[in-house]
Amino acid sequence: MADKHSFDIISKINLQQLDDAINQALREISNRYDLKDSKTTLEFNNTDNILTLESENDYKLTAAKDIFNNHLIKRKISIKAFNFHDPEKATGSRIRQKATVQQGIPQEKSKEIVKFIKSLNTKTQAQITGDSLRVTGKKIDDLQTIIQELKNSSIDCAMSFENFK
Repeated sequence: MADKHSFDIISKINLQQLDDAINQALREISNRYDLKDSKTTLEFNNTDNILTLESENDYKLTAAKDIFNNHLIKRKISIKAFNFHDPEKATGSRIRQKATVQQGIPQEKSKEIVKFIKSLNTKTQAQITGDSLRVTGKKIDDLQTIIQELKNSSIDCAMSFENFK
């Protein structure tokens, strides 16, 4: 039996699953009667990690965003990983909305997570390692409690838990 147990808190999106969600959302948008002729687009720029939605008006943009969110949920991708900006005018009467995709946990969110873990008063240690966190402790039950509390917390950050040893 190991003396110390650990797990990592990370925030990485599977780009293949994201691509599948985009393609399925576009297919559904092209088949829906109220969005069929809207020429709605949904594009992901892999180098900048920016998602762009574009449509004819606010209603159609919101509907396309809802469809996309549903497909993200079906593919088990956290909606918290997308930081949507305010809609802006595009060419003509079209409207565009961009979203930055979170890859890795930002430094300020990491500090917030460490503070939250310390407030649970378990005999564990959390340390920031780049864009992820490692939590170590002697008892597996303490680590499982931390995972459950983080899932139920109001921290606005996409988190997944890996390398549970």
